[in-house]
Amino acid sequence: MVRWWGVTTCLVIPCYNEAGRLDTGAIAAFLVTQGETSVIFVNDGSTDSSQRLLEQFCTQHAGRARVIDIQPNVGKAEAVRRGLLDAMKNEAVKYVGFLDADLATPIGDMPLLVREFERGETVQWVFGSRVRLMGRDVHRKTGRHYIGRVFATFASLTLGLPIYDTQCGAKVFRNNKLLADVIAEPFETRWLFEIEMVARLARLHRKGVEPDPMACLVEYPLPRWRDVAGSKVKPMDFVRALLQLWTIRRKYR
Repeated sequence: MVRWWGVTTCLVIPCYNEAGRLDTGAIAAFLVTQGETSVIFVNDGSTDSSQRLLEQFCTQHAGRARVIDIQPNVGKAEAVRRGLLDAMKNEAVKYVGFLDADLATPIGDMPLLVREFERGETVQWVFGSRVRLMGRDVHRKTGRHYIGRVFATFASLTLGLPIYDTQCGAKVFRNNKLLADVIAEPFETRWLFEIEMVARLARLHRKGVEPDPMACLVEYPLPRWRDVAGSKVKPMDFVRALLQLWTIRRKYR
């Protein structure tokens, strides 16, 4: 176990063939200004030069960044799960989270999610939410926005909860037994693991062993979000995602 003294938040960044678009400069600048935050990169079976790039970055920022190399590719769900489990080993870390490697959510905004825990001990998870409001700089391609809203509706119906945005790649959690229980086992799906996490939380609540998701999960409207070129999500993935929703509903409800 690597212990980072003074670090209270650890962010996991899953990477699959990200050598051409990972903004290491933005991440480096973030680490300079956020002395209590560290990052763990999870190289998920990349076939480009991602591993070499990540190793170089972690060498330059020793003690604040490191990389886990997974071979072969296991998918985003398992990559994030392993990264979170690794981050949670450090008992000094109060909060663990993850964000997408494209930094569609600027890494500099992640502390805003962490601040939501100041509401009180009842807040266990904070999910970034892409809501285009006045005063917010949230930009999504029109087609992807409407497809996303349709999918979000199905996700909400699957969970039986009024959650607005399950798939935004910016989330933070308290480092505690609740999270450990939820991610103890691999996920059934490769992409909809956030929905599975909420479904597992809801199942634990029905058993009377964990709090109501309505009380412990907070959605935070992000101040900034943008579509980034090079997304690995294809049109057919929408159909696959609907089938995976059925898998989640059948297993957890």
